[in-house]
Amino acid sequence: MAGEEQAELGPDGRSGPHVFVDDIARPAIGADDRHHLERVLRVRAGDPLTVSDGHGRWRRCRYGVPIQPEDDVHHVARRSPSLTVAFTPVKGDRPEWVVQKLTELGIDRILVLQAERSVVRWEGERAARQLERLARIAREASMQCRRCYLPEIDGPYEIAVAAALPHSVRADRGGRTLRADDTVVLVGPEGGWSDAERDVAGDAVALGDHILRAETAAVTAGALMTALRGGSVRQAG
Repeated sequence: MAGEEQAELGPDGRSGPHVFVDDIARPAIGADDRHHLERVLRVRAGDPLTVSDGHGRWRRCRYGVPIQPEDDVHHVARRSPSLTVAFTPVKGDRPEWVVQKLTELGIDRILVLQAERSVVRWEGERAARQLERLARIAREASMQCRRCYLPEIDGPYEIAVAAALPHSVRADRGGRTLRADDTVVLVGPEGGWSDAERDVAGDAVALGDHILRAETAAVTAGALMTALRGGSVRQAG
């Protein structure tokens, strides 16, 4: 794309709210996002904001009809390696909280699992509705934390299918220390893994000394994975 510049980081928040658009060259904001900007954030014509296409590109703009770009398009390189957290949903709004926090942490792919001891089961139309809801949560969280890459939300996956992904491990008490090359972490249900699932779900990795709630384990895994990738914590050994 003409006028595109490489950038190490995305927006830092000093240039106003962050919104996703379909076309970064000719940004247009949808009705729902305009309502949020104007009614909730009190954005007015001429106020600064940033827009992104969700694929690493972003630029500074001024709010109005139409949106007025102010500089060239910046492109943020995707972090490597790509990180995946696969979690088993629990009751209530906890799955939404998990997706929100994993998005803020920078997890690239979030998968929903279906385990033998799952209390909550997403199937058919219900699964489609729930995944659509989680995708909206991820988009909103990405806007809040100024991400330039939207995370992928997918599922539900059987344990054996998710465990077949390269470099996958399962979170389990008593396991080894998480390593930087453990790029897919599977988090089991509240009732724990079955013996059959332990047999197929790869190495066990410990997320701490205590038994964590399923949603806490998912976010803890995400925090450790992104910290290892970013070098802010040192790998044991």
